[in-house]
Parts: sequence; structure tokens; C-alpha cells
Amino acid sequence: QAQLVESGGGLVQAGGSLRLSCAASGRTFSSSAMGWFRQAPGKDREFVAVISGSGSTTYYADSVKGRFTISRDNAKNTVSLQMNSLKPEDTAVYYCAANRGTAYLLKQLGPDYWGQGTQVTVSS
Repeated sequence: QAQLVESGGGLVQAGGSLRLSCAASGRTFSSSAMGWFRQAPGKDREFVAVISGSGSTTYYADSVKGRFTISRDNAKNTVSLQMNSLKPEDTAVYYCAANRGTAYLLKQLGPDYWGQGTQVTVSS
């Protein structure tokens, strides 16, 4: 059974950095898009960043563009999210996600697989 496990969340001051990682198991995701979504308290889950299976295509939410960078290592079946210049409004539970199709579809329609989530808290 496919499983996504996140790590790297925590508490950081505004302006700081964190790196989230997601390890996939149970199947090979090298041909699947992977990405990150987040959900803040009282808000709907929202798209953050996605990357294609080859790593050649990425999409970012406007709110994180220029501050976050998504990457993947298909040899290790992992995807990462480097988050710089963090703001209090980035506080949320961050979820790793994957689908069986393209990065565009993952962004537009959501994933086929979810991780359990990791908390990111940015203090002002």
C-alpha cells in the first residue's frame, strides 16, 4: 500500500527557514507528480507547490513563489520543500501529496495519495 511520510516541521521565527521532506513507499512514484498542500486553522486545504515525475515542471502558489522551492529525488523516492523567508501566515499543517498523473492535474484536482501532515508554526 502506498504511503507518504512527512518530516521536518517545527517552530521557527518569522524570516527563518525550514525544510520539509516526504518519503514515499509502497510503490514507485518516479512517474507520478508529487507536491505539498497546507491547511491553516479554520481554512480550507490549499495547494502550495507541485513537481512533475521528471522534476522538469513545477508549479507554486502565488503566496509562496520566490520563497519556497520544491525538489525531488527519484532514486530515494522523496520530495522536499525548502521554505525560506517564512511568514506567520505560512503557519499550517503541511501535507505531502501524490497522484498518478501530471503536475498540472495534481495542482488542479488534488492528489490520489496524502501523507499524515506535519505542523509548521511561524512566530512573529
